[in-house]
Amino acid sequence: MNGLITYLKGSITEFKDHVEWPKWSDLQSSTTVVAIATIILSLFCFGVDWVFAKALKNIFSILIGLKS
Repeated sequence: MNGLITYLKGSITEFKDHVEWPKWSDLQSSTTVVAIATIILSLFCFGVDWVFAKALKNIFSILIGLKS
């Protein structure tokens, strides 16, 4: 139990005195970059999904038309 208390005290000291936390402006710019990248990636995934869905629909309609 004593080792756990020592570990927790050391962790608190490390976070307070030795960790260099990012500035607020850095966090805002990083958040903006992540949000824009997420939107671009989601639009890309949507586009690829849409193209494959249309392609498969056309392929199946051709195969069904050949069967009749």
